[in-house]
Amino acid sequence: MTDVSVEEITEETDSPAETAVAPRPFPLNLSATLPAPTPPVAPVAPAVTTVAEPVASAVVKGRIKVADEVVEKVAALATLEVTGVADLGEDPVDALGLVRERAASGPRHGRRGVSAHVQDRTVAVDVSIVAEYGHVVMDVANEVKNNVARTVSRMLGMRVVEVNVGVDDVRLPGEFAAETPVEEV
Repeated sequence: MTDVSVEEITEETDSPAETAVAPRPFPLNLSATLPAPTPPVAPVAPAVTTVAEPVASAVVKGRIKVADEVVEKVAALATLEVTGVADLGEDPVDALGLVRERAASGPRHGRRGVSAHVQDRTVAVDVSIVAEYGHVVMDVANEVKNNVARTVSRMLGMRVVEVNVGVDDVRLPGEFAAETPVEEV
């Protein structure tokens, strides 16, 4: 509970400022100029003294861990938003021949065609795409790179240090994606 002390102030009503007749808003003579309005007199507020209570600290200790699979899913959705991307390509880890520490840890649960590596508050993303025929492949790849970096940074609050885009294939008009069987875990 906060202690509040109030000093009493006596109001005097005999002052000439309070008992004076208020001036008319306009002169009776219409040819005369208007006088400057007088500012209203503010009432005197009683002085209040408060005792400050300690404020709770705004910093809460703890850790936030974002799994690589979360970044992969966000990056996959950002990739598929780009006009000219027909589908995600093959797994970039296999396609680029990169070795990852978790390769021996079992099956991946992330999206195919996207690989991410999170370290502290930075992230590196590898994306593999299938482009649509008729679009400039380099423009599509650059737009994928920019959209993935922007979306991952905005949604996850991480600094994107690298986005590598590999173009695996070009989808021709009328060609549909091959149905891949769903793996049971």
